[in-house]
Amino acid sequence: MSQSQFSRVLGRRDVIALAFGAMIGWSWVALSGGWVQSAGGIGAALAFLGGGLVIVLIGLTYAELAAAMPHVGGEHVYSMRALGTLGSFVCTWAIILGYVSVVAFEAIALPTVLSFLSPSFDWFPLWTVNDWQVHLSNVLIGSGVAILMCWINIRGIKPATVLQTVATLGIISVGVMLMSGAAVNGNPSNLMPAFTGGFAGLLTVVIIVPMMLVGFDVIPQSAEEINLPFVDIGKVLVVSVLLALAWYVMIVLCVALALDTKALGQSSLGTADANTYLYGGEWAGKVMVLGGIAGILTSWNAFIVGGSRAIYAMAKSGMLPSSLGELHPKYQTPQNAILLIGLLSVCAPLVGRPALVWLIDAGSFGIVVAYIFVALSFLVLRKRDPEMPRPYKVPYGRLVGILAFALSCVLLSFFLPFSPSALLWPQEWLIVFGWTALGALLWFMRSKTAS
Repeated sequence: MSQSQFSRVLGRRDVIALAFGAMIGWSWVALSGGWVQSAGGIGAALAFLGGGLVIVLIGLTYAELAAAMPHVGGEHVYSMRALGTLGSFVCTWAIILGYVSVVAFEAIALPTVLSFLSPSFDWFPLWTVNDWQVHLSNVLIGSGVAILMCWINIRGIKPATVLQTVATLGIISVGVMLMSGAAVNGNPSNLMPAFTGGFAGLLTVVIIVPMMLVGFDVIPQSAEEINLPFVDIGKVLVVSVLLALAWYVMIVLCVALALDTKALGQSSLGTADANTYLYGGEWAGKVMVLGGIAGILTSWNAFIVGGSRAIYAMAKSGMLPSSLGELHPKYQTPQNAILLIGLLSVCAPLVGRPALVWLIDAGSFGIVVAYIFVALSFLVLRKRDPEMPRPYKVPYGRLVGILAFALSCVLLSFFLPFSPSALLWPQEWLIVFGWTALGALLWFMRSKTAS
């Protein structure tokens, strides 16, 4: 891979905000009530801790590799060194599916949330997709903000992280509000029964955890823009995962403390409705929704960063058109890769929410595939290159790597047809097969310089 010219401008707080904000999107507002209903308050919290342990193990493998090879592209670089060109292509192409799916989803989630705040926001219906009404107002807002996000990211990684930091502080502020309300006005009896739904209920929550915690990997994607000692890159990555895991566990417990079984059954936005109850006014629920909007922006922004760097790295390796490997002459950002992701997010609101839910599920599949390849790369490099400098070295590395690989394979099995949480046929499987077919075409068309 040829030498890039990214600017190392990201400090510790920038990096934590980038990764934490990526992992804390809109779902903590929209889905928390469903998690508690599925598994119970204590059950959902324990399910998050169990699923989070898997991600922590995966994150540890990332941390060692990111500190050892702090180059743009993250997974692309590790799998290239350990598994060769084909392994690197499959790994990076899989995680790009996950990045693109999140960016596309946020473009439709934002106007949908604004419609929740003000139902009169929906005007001029266009067409229906799978019983979902697409409105011109939604398209204008979603596509307009997509253009703005693209412009900010082209202007430089620093403006993007300023947006990330401000929005992340907004999320934390409303989260502290919810936690304070739950501590004062929450009802501990609402935590009973601690478990509901049996093993199936726990599994329903566990399988969603990897998608909730995806985003820490934007740190290795942007490693050449981080101005920290290499050992600290690994440490910050692990800290960001632990912070996000703690956040989700606390949100689940706060919602369970606020809403009893009947209220949960009637809730449309669990966290917002919990805050409404705790503070005795609809204004509190709307404040929580504003925190969710901040989460939409942080995830959107971070995955543009991560996705564009992954595309850039593949282009620099000759796996994608060379134009996608060009940096802006002034801002040192992968402008064409950002524009490609921006184009997809601009078009996303035209499709409607159901198709994007399918894309998110398929994207989760791709992300878990990438986790498997990273864990395998970790094990291969530990065995084949034991003397490679590792500024951040994971204790009991072989055991951590084996567990990360095995548990990632277990996570992947949850998407397969025999699982109760399998991808939907035909919609979600067609997305996976279509993305695979496009990848195969690009593989055979790749530049002769690919290595």
